[in-house]
Amino acid sequence: MSVVDFGGEGRPIVLLHGLMGRARTWWRVAQWLRPYGHVLGLDARGHGRAARTGPWTTEQFVADAAALVEPLGEPAVLIGHSMGALHAWSLAAAHPELAHAVVVEDMAPDQRGRTVETWRGYFDSWPMPFQSLAHVRDFFGSTGDYFTECMTERDDGYHLMANFENLYEIAAEWGRRDYWPLVESVRCPMLIIEAENTLMPAGQQAEMATRAPNARHLLIPNSNHVVHDSAPETYRGAVEAFLSEVLIR
Repeated sequence: MSVVDFGGEGRPIVLLHGLMGRARTWWRVAQWLRPYGHVLGLDARGHGRAARTGPWTTEQFVADAAALVEPLGEPAVLIGHSMGALHAWSLAAAHPELAHAVVVEDMAPDQRGRTVETWRGYFDSWPMPFQSLAHVRDFFGSTGDYFTECMTERDDGYHLMANFENLYEIAAEWGRRDYWPLVESVRCPMLIIEAENTLMPAGQQAEMATRAPNARHLLIPNSNHVVHDSAPETYRGAVEAFLSEVLIR
């Protein structure tokens, strides 16, 4: 297991990154989270410095996250982005004793019918290897800082740390499965943050707040899929307000 300890004391706060990412993409967020608890980031398998072995199923990712939280001795606040948001609410549904609260960032529960060919086309458009980290930032624009954290240097330049074939297999599962039953099973407080320019099917994130018994939805203006980078102050305000409420329970 590959875990980054960002510091802080008290209630565990576990950060779960999105597809292609790694725990260290949360660095800026972790700095302002530390006054609220003990902040930990998990590299999902196939990402960062975690194992490159499957199975690449939601259940396996949830088991990995549970293995981090269980020894901590108390339920954690689970904060997830995209893929990590799916794993956060799935963990809260499967192991309610491990989840104190959940923050979902721009992820929807029903993407059936979507195929990995969309992902393939996107990845194939990358000018890989990138020639420098500045090249990465220029190519990705507003999400350039995020993607620099996801790269590793080789002799010929910078490559994504994760393996593309693993990513395709992970994303392919989302196009086959309905995760609504897991959403409806989450009993702890849940904040659902949706990007104005979301990558998710329309309407589902707002609907999540009506189908989970203790959830609320917030649409963040002028934001893209990585809300915590594209609208950092608004994201921070929403999460801090939520934590100030749930951490007194």
